[in-house]
Amino acid sequence: MKTIRWGIIGCGDVTEVKSGPGFQNAKNSQLVAVMRRNGNLARDYALRHNVPKWYDDAQKLIDDPEVDAVYIATPPAFHEEYTLKSAKAGKPVYVEKPMARNFKECTTMIEACKNAGVPLFVAYYRRTLDRFNKIKELIDSGKIGEVRLVTVVLYRKPIERDPKSGEFPWRVIPQIAGGGEFLDLASHTLDVLDYILGPIKEAVGYADNQAKLYEAEDIVTASLSFESGARGTGAWCFSSFSNYDMNEIVGSLGKISFSTYGEEPILLTTIEGTTQIHIIKPVHIQQQLIQMVVNELNGVGVSPSKGTSAARTTWIMDEILKNYRSGKR
Repeated sequence: MKTIRWGIIGCGDVTEVKSGPGFQNAKNSQLVAVMRRNGNLARDYALRHNVPKWYDDAQKLIDDPEVDAVYIATPPAFHEEYTLKSAKAGKPVYVEKPMARNFKECTTMIEACKNAGVPLFVAYYRRTLDRFNKIKELIDSGKIGEVRLVTVVLYRKPIERDPKSGEFPWRVIPQIAGGGEFLDLASHTLDVLDYILGPIKEAVGYADNQAKLYEAEDIVTASLSFESGARGTGAWCFSSFSNYDMNEIVGSLGKISFSTYGEEPILLTTIEGTTQIHIIKPVHIQQQLIQMVVNELNGVGVSPSKGTSAARTTWIMDEILKNYRSGKR
């Protein structure tokens, strides 16, 4: 198999440990270039991570003949733009989650890559982690019977302003993120549920800005309907006194309890009692997905996270936020 040479657009915090080293450590993969609008920061990243090239212009990285594929790790506001430019250059795209600010942008990205004949991957890496594949295995093997109900609860302390600039992070600026922390954090759980249980066919939700710290929504509730017939509820609060993260998948014979972000044991509960399943997440958490992407680009296997699956998650979030975005709360 040939070595896939990667370029990163937007070498910020997420690329330091979660993803960047994965492109270097995966087999038949090499990180050859990075880009950031602040050239000094791009150069610093390249030096610290032993990357041969750095740019302060995304188009120059995309046009580099030694870059085979592009990883877009910018805030969502720029995902569509750089995906279209990469597709036009005939280069496969691996884009951060959430895939875009809204489903319309996702559709444009999918069509551009389809028309250019290049694959589009999205960094919903939990689809490759042992923790979530164990949950899928338990459900597929019938350990809890037929799935009836899914509940999702996540609450977090309020996000803080940057101590230097006094500004809030881009994750709660709708023009950049598409919304607030709901899009950033709930997207992982909704994608995991899509992967484990199959697509959600209908979603209805309500959102509000309770704490009024910033423009974006800070509380969201939703009702979900899966194609399988299962039903679900979700509640996300981002102005709470503490942090909490727990999901339950309830079946006719038992239930599975797990967190999306923590490393608490998975709990399998049946009439026979509760079993704890301990699975530790890898240090470079995206590396397993990156490896599967590299393998697919070399014609071996298929990545479980594509533009089409990721767009479903964005569509669900659009449906949940529809009333809030239109002014109906």
